[in-house]
Amino acid sequence: MGTGEGAGAGTAEGAEREARLAREQRSVRRSAAVGALVMAVSLIATSAGASAGAADGTPAGSSRPAAARTSAPSADSARPAPKSVRMHLPAPTGSHRVGVVSLHLTDHERRDPWVSGERRELMVSVRYPAGADAGRYPRAPQMLPGEAAGFDAMNAFSEYVPRGAVDWAATRTAAHQGAPPERSHGRLPVLLYSPGAGDPRSLGSTLCDELASRGYVVVSIDHTYEAAAVQFPGGRVARSVMPAEMARAQQAGRIPELLKKVTDVRVADTRFVLDELARADGPSAAGGGLPGGLRGALDLDAVGMLGHSAGGFTAALALHDDRRVKAAVNMDGVMGYTQEDDDPSHPSRVGTDGVARPLMLMGKDGDNRHTVASWGAAWEHSRGRHRGVMLEGGAHASYTDAESLIPQVAAALKLPGKDVAKMVGTVDPGRAVAAQKAYVSAFFDKWLRGRDDGGLLDGPSGCYPEMRFVP
Repeated sequence: MGTGEGAGAGTAEGAEREARLAREQRSVRRSAAVGALVMAVSLIATSAGASAGAADGTPAGSSRPAAARTSAPSADSARPAPKSVRMHLPAPTGSHRVGVVSLHLTDHERRDPWVSGERRELMVSVRYPAGADAGRYPRAPQMLPGEAAGFDAMNAFSEYVPRGAVDWAATRTAAHQGAPPERSHGRLPVLLYSPGAGDPRSLGSTLCDELASRGYVVVSIDHTYEAAAVQFPGGRVARSVMPAEMARAQQAGRIPELLKKVTDVRVADTRFVLDELARADGPSAAGGGLPGGLRGALDLDAVGMLGHSAGGFTAALALHDDRRVKAAVNMDGVMGYTQEDDDPSHPSRVGTDGVARPLMLMGKDGDNRHTVASWGAAWEHSRGRHRGVMLEGGAHASYTDAESLIPQVAAALKLPGKDVAKMVGTVDPGRAVAAQKAYVSAFFDKWLRGRDDGGLLDGPSGCYPEMRFVP
């Protein structure tokens, strides 16, 4: 082979390789963007069989979407098959013990937007500073059996983690179930947490436990029929309708409309939860409400919101729409109704109007206001007090409990490092979690409590070099 021919072939091969890499990068960014609101198309495709109807014995042609049906788990489903991997979550670092209760809320004034003939029902977890005797109460599970089974069947890691390989129901949080609240030395600021699309509210347990240990009441919200599975008291489980909704939207070319509906439903859920917290006697939850020590202790003049992915978008929209929300943190959530991070079309009202109250944008490696079009638009139109940081080496899921859990799964299952990097990036998990705790806590302490952040939010930090400040 002559040198000229070889050089030509090398050039062609190089061009082909570059084109392939470019296609792969676009595919990854597209999947991440869709996942920021609904879920990756590949995830929907793999879960479509479970949504088609046979899973609970109902014919696939049933008039009610199979994915939406609610049911109590059978005896077999209530006893998961033995799993090989069990995990733990990092402990909180605040000075308070943490208690938690779960509330079942029903919005009698709103029909469910995803399933006809039902009122909107939600499950929320309320974390709070607990008394010194909290250790006498059991640590709460991260996921109940029905939630764990749904997550096992439909999650963002299914390409790499085999179904049935992980006991998602075995992990315990740092919060003690039903522990009496600490006797408050004043009213407690309130934070709302919204998870990523398709994710359970419990996938943010580490950060929610941390914030409660620092003196906040943290209310995490499950968005019913969007999350893979929501388990209600008595064992009834509501499964996701998103695979079917996404398939219909793709076929009709109406993805932006679906993404808008998803976030509007989430904001309505958030505002309803705030309304319930403001009731004089606390939330009117089925089976009980707030622990007695919390009634009257919530400072609803100091409300913030945070969320991951679609939950981060929800937090920003709630900040825009509801003046009760005083500050918000968006952890890697695209804020436009689009499938591409760098696509400025189909902007949301956050992008067109901006926000007038503090907003922090926390991106994975490569995501910041210069690369994510919807972030740039919101930044341009907002009026001061916004902050931007980027987790170098971080992935989209790094802002969830996956940052701690997936490396444990990988070690047990001997997954290759390249797969771990695709799921949670290359950043050291302990450093990533510590940085997130520090920045989110400092942000809400500054804007809800008036505390000095020591300059952490105003420039690069030598303490947390993984978190790059984006001016």
